[in-house]
Amino acid sequence: MSVQASTDTRSPAASRGAAAPILKTELLTVRFGGLAALSQVNFEVARDEVRAIIGPNGAGKSTFFNCLTGVLRPTGGRIVFNGDDITGLPSNAISQKGIARSYQITNILPNATVLENVRIAAQSRRHAWNMTAHHSAFTDINEKTESALESVGLRSKAHELAANLSHGEQRNLEIGIALATEPLLLCLDEPTAGMSTAETHDTMQLVKSIAKDLTILIVEHDMQVVMELADRITVLHYGEILAEGTPDEIQRNPKVLEVYLKT
Repeated sequence: MSVQASTDTRSPAASRGAAAPILKTELLTVRFGGLAALSQVNFEVARDEVRAIIGPNGAGKSTFFNCLTGVLRPTGGRIVFNGDDITGLPSNAISQKGIARSYQITNILPNATVLENVRIAAQSRRHAWNMTAHHSAFTDINEKTESALESVGLRSKAHELAANLSHGEQRNLEIGIALATEPLLLCLDEPTAGMSTAETHDTMQLVKSIAKDLTILIVEHDMQVVMELADRITVLHYGEILAEGTPDEIQRNPKVLEVYLKT
């Protein structure tokens, strides 16, 4: 399989200097009984980098994402985010630290409006829940909500029920919900899954746009999407890192070609 690498001229992470990585794992391990889903994974992501994580089914991609976002507690090792050890923290605490996530299966409130979906996320960051205060009292919340909707191209559909959006729009709404929490790191799990060619193109443009001010981790099976978006790629295989590099390096890596790209 041959996929043309992106012609995007953004500098790779290595050119950003020696600043401390925004995220790193040290010997990260997850065992389910006798099975090692992740085995001593050492991983680093630079600030403002778009990093893709790829690998065959069962390689450990979902387990890795679940550890980073607090869905799973690691068996061993550490996760350090923005200088803080977040190993084993619950999802809500990790979210408060500045990590947001979209899911492979859309995770929205279908019977709420587009605006309400995003405003709930924005309010979770700015104010304690208040049953007596009307949402209009929180000017900062409204501004953040509108900004997030604008970022994902859904401002014109703010008052529509989320259930009435197309599949692609619902996936982008989920990204808007994540952005409303003001993350430092956005984890996107199969963001183009189930999309048409046109929807995939639109979502790729969206990710490029928001990546200008954000660090992004992306798990994605569509290699064209990966090669177009990623500064660097990490390949997982049987719970271990098989290879890391730029899109061009990954496409030429013999080990990756053998176990994954299958040229």
